Amino acid sequence: MAEFKQAPAGASAAQQVMTWVDNRFPATKLFKEHMSEYYAPKSFNFWYIFGSLSLLVLVIQIVTGIFLTMHYKPDAALAFTSVEYIMRDVPWGWLIRYMHSTGASAFFIVVYLHMWRGLIYGSYQKPRELIWVFGCAIFLCLMAEAFMGYLLPWGQMSFWGAQVIINLFAAIPFIGPDLSLLIRGDYVVGDATLNRFFAFHVIAVPLVLLGLVVAHIIALHEVGSNNPDGVEIKAKKDPKTGIPLDGIPFHPYYSVHDIFGVSVFLMIFSAIIFFAPEMGGYFLEYNNFIPADALKTPAHIAPVWYFTPYYSMLRAVTDPFVNVLAVLVGAAGVLAFLFGGLKGVWKWLPLVAAAVVAVLLKTFDAKFWGVVVMGVAVIVLFPLPWLDRSPVKSIRYRPGWNKWLYGIFIINFLVLGYLGIKPPSDMGTLVSQVGTLFYFGFFLLMPWWSRIGTFKPVPERVVFHAH
Repeated sequence: MAEFKQAPAGASAAQQVMTWVDNRFPATKLFKEHMSEYYAPKSFNFWYIFGSLSLLVLVIQIVTGIFLTMHYKPDAALAFTSVEYIMRDVPWGWLIRYMHSTGASAFFIVVYLHMWRGLIYGSYQKPRELIWVFGCAIFLCLMAEAFMGYLLPWGQMSFWGAQVIINLFAAIPFIGPDLSLLIRGDYVVGDATLNRFFAFHVIAVPLVLLGLVVAHIIALHEVGSNNPDGVEIKAKKDPKTGIPLDGIPFHPYYSVHDIFGVSVFLMIFSAIIFFAPEMGGYFLEYNNFIPADALKTPAHIAPVWYFTPYYSMLRAVTDPFVNVLAVLVGAAGVLAFLFGGLKGVWKWLPLVAAAVVAVLLKTFDAKFWGVVVMGVAVIVLFPLPWLDRSPVKSIRYRPGWNKWLYGIFIINFLVLGYLGIKPPSDMGTLVSQVGTLFYFGFFLLMPWWSRIGTFKPVPERVVFHAH
């Protein structure tokens, strides 16, 4: 039996209670390990608040979701009217519903910004590869959670958006029709689809999401946080205490820092909820205030804004675009054959692989490859720690042209998102195709371009600027 510690003489009632708890559950130990004695770099800036904001929004979504399920009816005949009942008759129901719908968009905003910070400061590089992989898995789960929740209001855009996306799976060779039938639960989007999406949205995906969030935080606290300089603070420690010289306790310094960020976020969040919950039709589409009608297709079907960059890539894949991809794959195979440095029989491997891929590209139709492109656009984020061969982590010490490249990347992503909202057009399709090629080129050519240029010397210790 473990030896119980005793409260010091003259201890207050609160201290005695905490001693009793600590003898049975390591509450104080966990607080010290993850808060008061977790040393983070002293140079955190504005970009480092979005991790805690993501956790805050997750809590908001879970709490508001619990209250919504108390009144929501996962029935095709009652779903839309149950949402209207929540909005009109349930006390404060409109507030809970708007918090949940605004929280969905807020979640993606803070997660996108959190990922952007990881990208520019190299937070995915050694020894934080697993943190990045867990983060990408969280992003993938978040997309699944949002897609399934999007169907639940059973409005026109919910119904037809789900119809379009689910039908895309039918384009997968051999298993497509059966897979789309499995997802729908019926031959058409209907009551069975609504029920299974509700079950996944409320129970299955959130459990996986919470597990991944816990794994993400544990992995982060195991190796320590990155910083804007990309310097490992554990490399320079006080010889007596073993505390990193450039580290400060997360609590109270960064807990206060995050509380300030949370306060600003909640003011903006509240302003949107009370004054612009639809956000001009981007957070809540106007067509979704019309009951789902299987006999009346909206003039233009588009997903919510946070899916539109990937939807734009999906629409960019046409038959001419597939031909361009086949030519590019062939050219890549020839270049790898000539300059890849492979010896013997392995030298022919790039040519054989390029030929196989080119044949596959011409074998299946463009719709299938559109689905592949949309899926790979997310999957390509996972191997980023091994694609980036830069000798430095932070963009601060990379060649100056890297900043322009990263800037073009984010502008390209925003343009793809904007085009995904708009109805298709010839010019829009052309711009989407160029943007799609740039998006994939950014990642797939990273092992080459990330090593080019003159890198600035990285300081031995973090560079701190008070703010």
